[in-house]
Amino acid sequence: MDKPILSKQAFWDVDMDSIDYNKDALFVMESVINNGSLEDFYSIRKFYGDKKISKTVIRTKELGPKEINFCCLVFKLKLQDFIYPIKKYPSTQSMNYYGA
Repeated sequence: MDKPILSKQAFWDVDMDSIDYNKDALFVMESVINNGSLEDFYSIRKFYGDKKISKTVIRTKELGPKEINFCCLVFKLKLQDFIYPIKKYPSTQSMNYYGA
């Protein structure tokens, strides 16, 4: 297989023809996990294989807590397997809509 078949949904900000799917594997995986469709996810699993994805994705700095938990479930990883600290989403405060 020359390259995975992916939608532009995950790569809205780059020229897909310029992607080197071997050298840019982490970028491709991050983009698909963050923004891709379910079909895109299946496509990278078929292209890279679960073993390569699980060994590569632990080096990410670009996935949020929800995406990392998803990877943990699918690839049987632990949070401690990830090299970099997990990004925290900013906490939102409740707004008082009833006036003050």
